[in-house]
Amino acid sequence: MTQEPDVLLVTPPSRDKVFQGLGEELAGIEPPVWSSLLAVFLRQKGISVEILDAEAESIGFEATADKISDVNAMLTVFVIYGHQPSASTQCMPAGREVCQRVHDRVPQVNTLVMGTHASALPERTLREEPYKFVCSGEGPETVLKLVETLKVGSNQFSSIPGLWYWNERAVCSNPNADNLEHLDRDIPGQAWDLLDMNLYRAHNWHCFDHIEQRAPYASLQTSLGCPYKCSFCCINTPFGGAGIRYWSPEVIVDQIDLLVNKYSVKNIKIPDEMFVLNEQHVMGICDLIIERGYDLNIWAYARIDTVKDRYLEKLKRAGFNWLALGVESGSKYVRNGVEKGRFNDLDIVKATNKIKEHGIYIIANYIFGLPDDTTQSMQETLDMSLEINAEWANFYCAMAYPGSPLYERAKSMNLPLPDDTGGPGWIGYSQHGYDSLPLPTDTLSGQDILDFRDKAFEKYFSDSSFLGMIREKFGPSVVDHIQNLMGVKLKRRHRDEVGNA
Repeated sequence: MTQEPDVLLVTPPSRDKVFQGLGEELAGIEPPVWSSLLAVFLRQKGISVEILDAEAESIGFEATADKISDVNAMLTVFVIYGHQPSASTQCMPAGREVCQRVHDRVPQVNTLVMGTHASALPERTLREEPYKFVCSGEGPETVLKLVETLKVGSNQFSSIPGLWYWNERAVCSNPNADNLEHLDRDIPGQAWDLLDMNLYRAHNWHCFDHIEQRAPYASLQTSLGCPYKCSFCCINTPFGGAGIRYWSPEVIVDQIDLLVNKYSVKNIKIPDEMFVLNEQHVMGICDLIIERGYDLNIWAYARIDTVKDRYLEKLKRAGFNWLALGVESGSKYVRNGVEKGRFNDLDIVKATNKIKEHGIYIIANYIFGLPDDTTQSMQETLDMSLEINAEWANFYCAMAYPGSPLYERAKSMNLPLPDDTGGPGWIGYSQHGYDSLPLPTDTLSGQDILDFRDKAFEKYFSDSSFLGMIREKFGPSVVDHIQNLMGVKLKRRHRDEVGNA
């Protein structure tokens, strides 16, 4: 790292707590997308930037704090995001642990936290966490104006958009900055040069076609925001509401050129909340990739009702080998109870079969414990997952993430949440964490739902039809890999407490 950059962008080490044993070899290690975007924005404005990715470096709280202290940046920004769009909250405890250590060493250091969670609860974050500043909103303009103010030695922060700060003992805040309108101009890429690309690895399932070649790996943003308002999602919190903005296909494929030719990247994630949506955007990117003849292995998010038949051949030719689909529930009644946009009249199994026919693999996402769920409806979801028989399935519990409509609903109904007094705190929002505490329903406790989820995972990945399909498509080594995965058992506090009792 260079000496005393203006801004240090930090990803704190959350993997061990968030993923337990899965974090050692199985979970992906993703490049920090928001840090790399912010770095490009700031460097265009003449601000010097470094990135410290403690997750990728596999260092702990103490070592991360030591590095921050040694760098001694004008402003240290904790960029708190996670692997999936709602994964900011459970990463907050690691940020707190590191920041507190930094302030214990160097009390005067300027620290700011940003991310979905901070935007959802900016005042609470300022009051409860050790950061000197909190960013509400998208972030680039807030970070830029704050570091410019600090560089001239000023402590007048009232004109910095999206900033929450202390003025003596009073909490102060400023209206959020406007979202960036011209992404190609304002952030024409990601700062790959600030990252050690050898440290990143793809999710294990992403590389079932080449399970021993998970690195190098890149996460490439092609849009910001989402036009939908799903009640269980908080992705639009930093952006002030639903909506989507795109980088042009030309700018995106320029990034792919760089990743392929300079960093030898084959495995790419598109982390956009919804990639397969705008035909001009999707087909424009596919056409440019196909022109170049790259051999890529890409995965991206889609919806059951946005994957049109006419897209599939071109997506496959461009290297989109995996599409992640939010099936959520096997019950139409339960799906109707959450705002997601309606695809209830579509034949979900038929739609997934059409994707498979084009040689594209499916990551199917399911949620147990949505507000209208019962044991019977959760069983319907599990039964549907077995019928779809996707090449990978993620089983989640409904969580009332801060910033989501479910969070406001839960608060209004006084439902138990991880951040309640006496609760496990923000780490309780981790799907795979020891202290995971899902949202209850009228008939099921959070622990009931979590137990169902864990049993569903065991059922799915040990199912003979699933393993037979995996053996046929990917070979016996991937079956062995999955069976090794099944040997990593998640510990849950409530089960340990029952056992101890």
